[in-house]
Amino acid sequence: MHDTGKPSPNTNTNTKTNTPPTQATPQSPVAIAGKAPGGASADDEDETDVIGDLIGHYGKWQLVMTVLLSLFQIPNTFHISSSVYQAANKDFWCQRPENLQHLPVDVWRNISNSSDNCHQRDDINWSQLGNETTLTQLQQLSNGAGNDGELVACQSWEYETNDNVGNTWTSEWDLVCDREHLKNVAEMFFLLGVATGGIISGYLSDKFGRKTMLFISAVLQTIFGLWLYICSSFNLYLVLRALLGLVSVSVTYSGLILAIEYVDGKWRTIAGMYNLFPLPICYMIISGLAYLTQDYQNLQLCIGLPGIFLCFLWFVVPESPRWLLVKGRIDEVRRIIESAAKFNGRQLPADYQLTPPTQESSSQDFTYLFRSGYLRRISICFLCIWFTMNLVYYGIILNMSSFGGNVYLNSALAGLVEVPAIAVAMYIITKVGKKWLFCATLICSGVACFCAAMTEGREDMLWLKITFLMMGKFTISAGNTIMPVYTAELYPTPIRNVGVGACNLAAGLALILTPYLSLLNKIEGHLLMTILTAWSFFGGFVVLFLPETAVRNKTTATASGGSSQQNANANVNASANAAKQV
Repeated sequence: MHDTGKPSPNTNTNTKTNTPPTQATPQSPVAIAGKAPGGASADDEDETDVIGDLIGHYGKWQLVMTVLLSLFQIPNTFHISSSVYQAANKDFWCQRPENLQHLPVDVWRNISNSSDNCHQRDDINWSQLGNETTLTQLQQLSNGAGNDGELVACQSWEYETNDNVGNTWTSEWDLVCDREHLKNVAEMFFLLGVATGGIISGYLSDKFGRKTMLFISAVLQTIFGLWLYICSSFNLYLVLRALLGLVSVSVTYSGLILAIEYVDGKWRTIAGMYNLFPLPICYMIISGLAYLTQDYQNLQLCIGLPGIFLCFLWFVVPESPRWLLVKGRIDEVRRIIESAAKFNGRQLPADYQLTPPTQESSSQDFTYLFRSGYLRRISICFLCIWFTMNLVYYGIILNMSSFGGNVYLNSALAGLVEVPAIAVAMYIITKVGKKWLFCATLICSGVACFCAAMTEGREDMLWLKITFLMMGKFTISAGNTIMPVYTAELYPTPIRNVGVGACNLAAGLALILTPYLSLLNKIEGHLLMTILTAWSFFGGFVVLFLPETAVRNKTTATASGGSSQQNANANVNASANAAKQV
């Protein structure tokens, strides 16, 4: 990634293909952070190493492998967006006695004085009434008892069946009235798992290997996903949701690192960003699956099954050759290089050498992010921006059922508009600086949310509200694509992992809060969109305090053979993207 706009952490030296990588002497992070930004910098995106020189920086082998790895985003996206349909609200009312099942629902609500659908009158013995009791007799009985009778809480409920929603968590576990908040708890448990997994997955991937962690997590994800299909206990369901979130983010993180480490140079950023394309496609697919199944269990089965087939990619996808080289497993690296070079049609030199790079110890911690004015500024700004971006992005995605209209169509449209948003953002950031474009995406999203708030509660303008929401989704999706690239560029290399890790914590906090945004509409109808508007404007304002990054315009590239540096850059790119994919 670029280090433009900040001090250069390392000095790179040219390396030929058949010589071991030359290791740069690291500077003190404190000394680096204390320098004024804007010094000359080698562009991390243009760094290459001996592995890239041997198999090609990007060829057919890398294309096939990175596309296969992008498939792992399919179940991840399914699981995070499934709650839109599985936790959908349903019309409900206190259960009618067995002998009064023939009564129309509105009549039952009236005579039982159940205006809130959570309580009913207790001064009438409903069991003494027979099937032959007429509506007139019931009305006379209700009027005779008066409306001042004691109300008791309902013990069971009935649910609307012809609502195009079907069986949800609400109807399965009676999550209504004083238990309604448990729907948000179930969503929060998954996102809590995501936030926790985002903290530990990077360490585990470094320790045990990218491929190993990817497939262990994918197997566990499949097991937990299918276990949820047969789970009948709500308490166990909560635990499984948390575990599912934990392993899902590990799948994303390990898969992204692996994809990025298959390539080098400028292709690292490109490979990381086109890994995002399955997301909007999956949003559209799951909306169709939810419409066809209209049952939370059947939907869970549909989104859990793809993981089974992905596990068989173990026999196709190799371990990261750069990680293996760092670990000194030279024979395995040679086998992968020979296979990849053959697939790419490249001839390997007869005497090429592979030497494990020296792994540099690092003691940087969270406090290094505040050791200088420059680092304090960008750290505080990015903590606010990552919180804002995730709150607004997932605030729109996970609350589609709260915006009115057809939830299936709204979700499909939200996925559809994200495809061009990602493509446009990928193209533009290679042509112009990121600061003003990033700021514009947040401001435009705020304007769209504000316009949507103005149409709130007006049924005749629902189409206009949905239009504004899709405009907001387009712009926030573009910003969500730019954010991780911009973040990684502005942090000096020695503390970049620490910086992105801190940003992931802010993103995790936003994810945990997201399920509760829907409750704002119960306080006041305009409050949800007003909050999203305010945070979008706030995020756009904060971006103004960040430095600009230079536009890539390289006629020559500085080649570097440091595989440990490649792994560090790949980890940062992946961790930055992982927070927004799961």
